[in-house]
Amino acid sequence: MRKLVYYVGVSLDGYIAGPDGEVDFFPLADDLVTWIRTHYPETIPTHVRSLVGMTPDEPNRRFGALVMGRGTYQPALDIGVMSPYAHMEQYVVSGTLGRIDDSSVEVVEQDPVGLVRRLKQEATSDIWLCGGGTLAGTLFDEIDELILKSYPVLAGAGVPVISGDFRPAAFTPTQREVFSNGTQITWYRRD
Repeated sequence: MRKLVYYVGVSLDGYIAGPDGEVDFFPLADDLVTWIRTHYPETIPTHVRSLVGMTPDEPNRRFGALVMGRGTYQPALDIGVMSPYAHMEQYVVSGTLGRIDDSSVEVVEQDPVGLVRRLKQEATSDIWLCGGGTLAGTLFDEIDELILKSYPVLAGAGVPVISGDFRPAAFTPTQREVFSNGTQITWYRRD
């Protein structure tokens, strides 16, 4: 059965984006970009791949589908990109977005939990919970694994990694990678 994996960048104080959705304050190092290209190439948007030396048809390694909220999808729309991850199944959870004129993007207006449970049953590759914090809070009980890219920066305010009710859940760290700029990627398995 597929797993729902929340793979996301986060500041030291727990934010995945600034108050207006900005992510440009996360420091990127060349060795980190190379690592992402090698291990999780599907997490690089289709329209960005050529900028980091990738071909559009490089195969996915871990994820075959992604689920994202409106706030995560909006930056692509703002630059005229309807299908930011054309190399994957794309689901945008939003009650306000309406119809998208691209058949490779499915807008899910309600029941994201039902969507994820259905996707978990359908295929063999994992599902990437791409963001954001509100959607992660809604899917809290469905998250099987966390992969946190912890950047060595404090944001002070912004979009929290998970929004929602207080309900602690234990995760066990299983692996960690450290990069030249101090960024750490840590894998956590739900206990």
